[in-house]
Amino acid sequence: MIKMTKLLEWISVASAFFAVWFSLVGGYIKHPVIEENMNFILFSPIFIVTLFGLYAVTVVLYRVFTFNNCEPAFLELQKQIQEANKDLLAKGLKL
Repeated sequence: MIKMTKLLEWISVASAFFAVWFSLVGGYIKHPVIEENMNFILFSPIFIVTLFGLYAVTVVLYRVFTFNNCEPAFLELQKQIQEANKDLLAKGLKL
């Protein structure tokens, strides 16, 4: 079973979007609504990239602010460092 990665998902969605966008901009699809909104259609990739950037910044900031600190793991690591220092001093290493 082949697993689709996130990168492949994003590339697939972008390819589908740009296929539709190129067909609309190229005039392959004719409709009065499309012709009335051509300015929006032309600049829609810029809007999409801007929205993606805002989404990315929001996700990064959210995950940074909600990052869990592991206080017990910190204390255990500090204890192990102190034990290692005592062991090294007992073996004659000067810190």
